[in-house]
Amino acid sequence: MVTTNSTVLAIPLPQSKYSSRDVAELAVGFLAILAVLWLPSREQLIFGPLALLAPLAMVVSRRPSLDQLGLGWRGLASAWWILPAASGLAVLGIVVAQEIGTFHPLYAPDFSHVGGYVVWTIYQQFLLQDYFMPRLARVLNGDWAITVAASLFALAHLPNVPLTIATLVWGVVSCLLFRRYRSLYFLGIAQGLLGLCFALCVPDVWLHHMRVGLGYYHYHPLAQGSAYPPAR
Repeated sequence: MVTTNSTVLAIPLPQSKYSSRDVAELAVGFLAILAVLWLPSREQLIFGPLALLAPLAMVVSRRPSLDQLGLGWRGLASAWWILPAASGLAVLGIVVAQEIGTFHPLYAPDFSHVGGYVVWTIYQQFLLQDYFMPRLARVLNGDWAITVAASLFALAHLPNVPLTIATLVWGVVSCLLFRRYRSLYFLGIAQGLLGLCFALCVPDVWLHHMRVGLGYYHYHPLAQGSAYPPAR
């Protein structure tokens, strides 16, 4: 337990008695996300927004405060180091990738693509920290809740093996950091920076343009105009 600056550093995770509602919402939320990821593109456009916005509605229905959601000002002063640390790791990854010959340009390096991706990673952190973690914390103890949350986060990135491994590690780290600092902004942006670094440094023949689910199998390098060399 952190005793210094406790009002800034940590807000305890909810510890109310677990209910069937929590279990049902966990199952429905995760299965809906999986279903959308494995739907064809046309169906994704129809059902995707519903599957992603339904968790938002369920979170808001419990009327949490902004600080509980990690959207308040608490923790910002203490969590600022997360962004420089993520930036440093990204630079290090790029340097290593250049040395070993795996560095390559982004598939779509325009501002709308990059900006949209960062917004998406912030929402991913919202789903992980504000939807799955509180419900898991009411069903399991704290350590097991983090383990299961990170595992669900990683499973959603199958069959993309590099992303699955990376998101398993990041899922654990981000949950621990959120429990410590309660700041969603920094974690979402940090995930965006690390994800972009991953896209630059890992051969695209493995990443398939960072696709997951059914889209991973629909990736064809020649059709996408990819000129990246095969993985070494």
